[in-house]
Amino acid sequence: MSEKIAITPVTHTQPPARFSHGVKKGNILQVAGQVGFLPAEPGQPPTVAGPTLREQTLRTLANVQAALEEGGATWEDVVMVRVYLTDTAHFAEFNGIYDEYFADLKGAPAARTTVYVGLPQGLLVEIDALAVLG
Repeated sequence: MSEKIAITPVTHTQPPARFSHGVKKGNILQVAGQVGFLPAEPGQPPTVAGPTLREQTLRTLANVQAALEEGGATWEDVVMVRVYLTDTAHFAEFNGIYDEYFADLKGAPAARTTVYVGLPQGLLVEIDALAVLG
């Protein structure tokens, strides 16, 4: 059996609870839900990328990508994306940003689920991803 390895990009802060930003086991990489925090600054609390859905979505996708890369994956390896929005009114705008972000992706797009949740104050979106390597 392959070992389970925690993935923590250097740009990420320590999680607020006992979990990993990502976990790799064999050829499977699960990236935990990421939010729109700017890269970590030592000794400083996390800072949200901005107040808009666009700012937070682009930063959230960059944070997912950082975890994918740290685990040896790319968006091409992602088979499932889960999106958590705080407001149903953001769905159409989010889809536009998402489509733009992945416009140059080769091959079939990943499967995706979108649900509506409560997130800490000021956060509008959270995204996780499942990748299969090799």
